[in-house]
Amino acid sequence: MTTLSPYDSMSPVTRAAYRAKAAAADLAPLPRAVKDDALAAIADALEVRTSEIVEANAKDIAKAREAGTSEAIIDLLTLTPERVRAIASDVRDVVALPDPVGEVVRGSTLPNGIDLRQVRVPLGVVGIIYEARPNVTVDAAALCLKSGNAVLLRGSASAYESNTALVRVLRDAVGGAGLPADAIQLVPGESRDSVRELMRARGLVDVLIPRGGASLIQTVVTESVVPVIETGVGNCHVYVDAHADLDMAIDILINSKAQRPSVCNAAETLLVHQDIAPEFLPRALDALAEAGVTVHADPRVLAYAKDSKATVVEATPDDWDTEYLSYDIAAAVVDSLDRAVDHIRLWSSGHTEAIVTTSQQAARRFTQLVDSTTVAVNASTRFTDGGQFGFGAEIGISTQKLHARGPMGLPELTSTKYIVTGDGHIRR
Repeated sequence: MTTLSPYDSMSPVTRAAYRAKAAAADLAPLPRAVKDDALAAIADALEVRTSEIVEANAKDIAKAREAGTSEAIIDLLTLTPERVRAIASDVRDVVALPDPVGEVVRGSTLPNGIDLRQVRVPLGVVGIIYEARPNVTVDAAALCLKSGNAVLLRGSASAYESNTALVRVLRDAVGGAGLPADAIQLVPGESRDSVRELMRARGLVDVLIPRGGASLIQTVVTESVVPVIETGVGNCHVYVDAHADLDMAIDILINSKAQRPSVCNAAETLLVHQDIAPEFLPRALDALAEAGVTVHADPRVLAYAKDSKATVVEATPDDWDTEYLSYDIAAAVVDSLDRAVDHIRLWSSGHTEAIVTTSQQAARRFTQLVDSTTVAVNASTRFTDGGQFGFGAEIGISTQKLHARGPMGLPELTSTKYIVTGDGHIRR
C-alpha cells in the first residue's frame, strides 16, 4: 500500500509556500557574513550568465512587440547586458548595507529589574506580485535574502521567460553558497489562479507586496487575505512657485518628466504659479517640446502655447488623475501655493511632489501641507528611489502610512519582537 505524502494533495503554489516557510526558518538565524556571501555569489552569477538572461529576455520582448505592447512597457521589460550588470552592481550594494536583523530598536531595564529589548526580526515569507520589470526579480530576492526572508516571486506573463531565467540563476547561486535554494522561488503557473491562490495563502505567506499599475495594486489590496504592504502608482507633481529660479525650474521639470518617463517617480503634472507663468511657461513649453513631451494643458496654459513649438492638447478631467508613464504631462496655472496644494491633495497618488522656489517660507509651507511619501524642494521627483536614498535596491515605494512609507529598504522588510530577560521574576 502506497502512503501519500501530505504534499501530494497540495497545489503547486501551496507546495512552494510550504518550502518557502521552511527556508525562511533556516534563513532567520544566519549571520550577516553567510547571507552576504550568497549575495556576492548572486552578483557574480548574473554577470557570468548575462547572455543566458538576455537571450531569455529577447523572447519576452518579441512576444510583447507582436502583441502591440507600448514602448513604455517594453522599456520596463527590456534587459540589456548593461542593465544586467547594473542589477548585479545593485546586489553588491546590498552586500555593503548593514544587516537589520537583530538590531535593537529600543531597550531598557525596567524598575523591577527585567531587561527589555525590542529587536528586528525577518517578516518570514514575502510574496511579491509585480508587472513587467524583471529587475524586480533580483532586487526583491536580494533584499529579502539580506533581511532573512524567503521570497515568492509572481511576475507577469509578459516577463515569464526573463523571470524564469533569472530565478534559475539566483537559485543556483544561493544553493551553491550553502543556503536553501527554496528561499527564492518563482510562483508556479502563469494564470491568474496562481495569483489568487497566493493571495489566500494566509499562514504560509506573511506579507504580500504588489508592484505595478493601479488595477493590480487595488486587486491585491481588496482581495488578499494575506496582509499587504501597498505600493502606489506615481501621479507626481512639480510645482513652480512665484519665487522660482527659472533655469533651475526648467532643469528639474525636464529631468522629472523625461529622464525616464516609464517609472513611478516620473512627474505627470506641472503646476505653475500665475505670477511667474508669463516668463516661465514659454520657456517650459519649448523645453518640453525639445524633450518630445506632449502637454495636456488647462485653458490658462493653452494661452501661452500659441507661439510654442510644443505639442499641446486640451486637458480633460481624466488627465489630472493619470499616471502616463510616457512622454506626456498635464499642466495647469494656479493662483497661489495654496491652490497648488489643493490640486495636489485632490489628484495626487501620495507618491512624490516637488516645489521649485527660492523662498524658504514657501518651501516650508509646501513641505508642511503636502502629505506624500516624499516632498522634494528644488530637486527632481526622480530621486524618490531606494538606491538614490542609499538604501540599496528597493523592494518598492509604499504609499500607505502603516509600517513602511516611501522607498522600502532592508529595515522595512523586518518586524520586531520583544525579548524579556529576568532573574526568576514573577508577576504579582
